[in-house]
Formats: sequence, C-alpha cells, structure tokens
Amino acid sequence: MNNKIVTIVGARPQFIKASVVTNAFAKKGLQEVMVHTGQHFDENMSRIFFTEMGIPEPACNLNIHSLSHGAMTGRMLEETEKILQQEQPAMMVVYGDTNSTLAGALAAKKLHIPVAHIEAGLRSFNMQMPEEVNRILTDRISDLLFCPTKLAVMNLEKEGFDHFPSKIMLSGDVMQDAAIFYTEKARKYSSVLSRLSHGDKPFVLCTFHRQENTDDPERLGEIVAGLNELKHTYQIILPLHPRTRKIISESGLKLEFEPVDPVGFLDMAMLLEHCAFVVTDSGGLQKEAF
Repeated sequence: MNNKIVTIVGARPQFIKASVVTNAFAKKGLQEVMVHTGQHFDENMSRIFFTEMGIPEPACNLNIHSLSHGAMTGRMLEETEKILQQEQPAMMVVYGDTNSTLAGALAAKKLHIPVAHIEAGLRSFNMQMPEEVNRILTDRISDLLFCPTKLAVMNLEKEGFDHFPSKIMLSGDVMQDAAIFYTEKARKYSSVLSRLSHGDKPFVLCTFHRQENTDDPERLGEIVAGLNELKHTYQIILPLHPRTRKIISESGLKLEFEPVDPVGFLDMAMLLEHCAFVVTDSGGLQKEAF
C-alpha cells in the first residue's frame, strides 16, 4: 500500500497544526510530502516556524502570494495538481480554511485522491469571509473530516454530512495540543519579555491583518485611534504584518507607539501568557489565547 501523504501549508496556523500532525505521521511510518504554498512569504512569518518547531523542510515552495483570492487559489490549484500527479499519494491532508486549503483539496479531489480535512466543521456563519467559503467547500469534498469540537460535529450533521460519503470524527483540537506543548518550551527558550515588555504598565498584545479591517479606511482609522487611546493605560505590543504596516503608512495614519516585527510562535506563546488581554482579528490567535 502507498504510504505517501501530501500536506499543504501556507499560513501561520497551518504551520502550528503541521508541527503536531507531522510527528504523528512519522510515528506511523507514513512518508509526508509537505508543500509550502508561500502564502505567508515574509521570512519572520514563515521560516521561523520551521526552525522553532522542528518541522522538516517542505518538499517544495510554490512561492504564490500577493495576488487576489481568485488568482492565488487558481495558481495554487494548478501547481498542486502537478505535484500530486508526480507523487501519486494515498491521501491529501489539508488544514483549516485558507486559500491553500481549498486549492489542495480541489486538486486532490479532481485526481480522485482522498482528502482529509483537519479542523473540519468550524463555522462563522458569515459568508462575506473568504475563510468561511473555503472551509465549507473543503468540508464538502473531503473524505475524512477531523472535527476539533462537538459543536463542529453538530455543524456538519445539521448540514447533512452524516448522509454524505464521508467520515466524521471528533479528533480534538491540534491547536490546543500545540499551545500546551509550545508554551512549556517557550518558558525555557523565549526571551521576548525581556526584549519587548518594559516600564510599569501592563501590556496588551495586539494583531490585525484582515482585509475587512485593513482595506476599509474608516475601520482602519478607528482601530489605530483605539490603540492610540489604549496606549495611555497600557503598553501596546503590536507585531505588525508587513502588508498592514505598508497600508498604515500609505493611509497617513500614525501609531503613537512603535510596532514590532512579527514574532515566532514561542515568543507569541509567552506574550499570550503574560499580557493583560488580547486585541486581535486573528482566529488562530483567539484560539491560542483561550
């Protein structure tokens, strides 16, 4: 039997999930072929996850980024199909709800390769979010649906998935597994608090990057104004996505504090553990916080 598994990663939460699942593959004697789409192309937002988490080097990097949703998904679909035709795996494994997720699932399904979706069944019930479209479509064409919570299982059952030719499993949350494991590691190896936390004020950990916020001038202005107001009471630690930093600069807005470059997962785990509270539009960071 072919023991080859192709996995696809491209965004921060997928690196985190892959660090847990990759080890499980190795223990079962499965040969993993990891494809990095390049969706997060900044060195601090991609390379650092492989070095900190001990994830094996990806078999290939598609280097696809900075495109519209349609163009990005189409390019990823085309390139992933070539890899699947070459590798002929027993299964494609996809994580979460990014464009990389949908492209990988579609490419595999059209080649009649079974698809396993990790973090299946999650719903925001907001079809304006591209991630909601991605997760619904990926679930519908997946053969194995690994649900992190009972609610995720119920969502699939309400949508009729128990009548589809797919298998629903309550697997638990790999993000929780990663958060527990890497927080212990961060306590030993991270020096982020000595580098970034200073003064007598408690600090607030903040991130924002979603297009619904960054590409809407009114919303962006309100976010910047809100953070500037918080600055009077708290130290603000804002690891800033390169795209967001550029948009703020071009919009003529001014942060009344100095943002920092994106940080690695171990540093983020320590910031989460010690901050007063979190301000974010990241679904992944919300999960790590609770």
